[in-house]
Amino acid sequence: MIEPKRKGIYLLPNLLTTAGLFSGFFAVVSSMNGRFEAAAVAIFVAMIFDGLDGRVARITNTQSEFGAEYDSMADMVSFGVAPALVAYNWGLAGLGKIGWLAAFIYVAGAALRLARFNTQIGIADSRFFQGLASPAAAALVAGLIWVGVEYNVDGQDYEIVVALITGISGLLMVSNFKYNSFKELNWHGKVPFVVLLLILLIFVVVATEPSLVLFIVFLLYALAGPVNTFRMVDKVRLEDVVGDGEEIELSESDSNKDGKKE
Repeated sequence: MIEPKRKGIYLLPNLLTTAGLFSGFFAVVSSMNGRFEAAAVAIFVAMIFDGLDGRVARITNTQSEFGAEYDSMADMVSFGVAPALVAYNWGLAGLGKIGWLAAFIYVAGAALRLARFNTQIGIADSRFFQGLASPAAAALVAGLIWVGVEYNVDGQDYEIVVALITGISGLLMVSNFKYNSFKELNWHGKVPFVVLLLILLIFVVVATEPSLVLFIVFLLYALAGPVNTFRMVDKVRLEDVVGDGEEIELSESDSNKDGKKE
């Protein structure tokens, strides 16, 4: 007699996903209460949990379709809705329609980015992300707010800058710009002792001014996408910036076959 398959979900990875979801929700509530520094930090905390849940699931062999879908929904809250609402409450409300349109562009960009990413799992080049990843976009917006609060900047005084960064972050997520995924790094290999010293130095630098350092890091990463794309193609076309991305993959593969690019 065959026993029926027991139904259930894996606790540990979904617990981490729930923690990330809670961090995103906490960011929204904090911004509604005017606690913008706590809101920005909560988004960065959500990034940590987002990075952990998938890795824990792979290490413990507890991957599941439910976990993948749950993670995607949590990402939409933590890296889609939360950053947009925090930015709106901090520096976009005074712009009226322009303000909520900038926030909506970000939310829509995050939703489209996550949907496109889910449909490309297993077929896309693992070395690159197509478009700015939603956690990185969220870190860019949250980093801006954190820096503003840290240096006593009123977001309403720079509402145009906030709107531009929020809206551009949303557009970068749905672009075809190539962003390094760093998945090709060998985390299990040996490294020289000096590498550990450099890592220690990085932690010290981040600890001195975490808001400013993190904002600069993710700003540079956001700018690296266009630089990577323009460097990889001989002639920039519309398809290299926006579109379904199929022609980019074809042109790059053809270039590799012809030996023109590595």
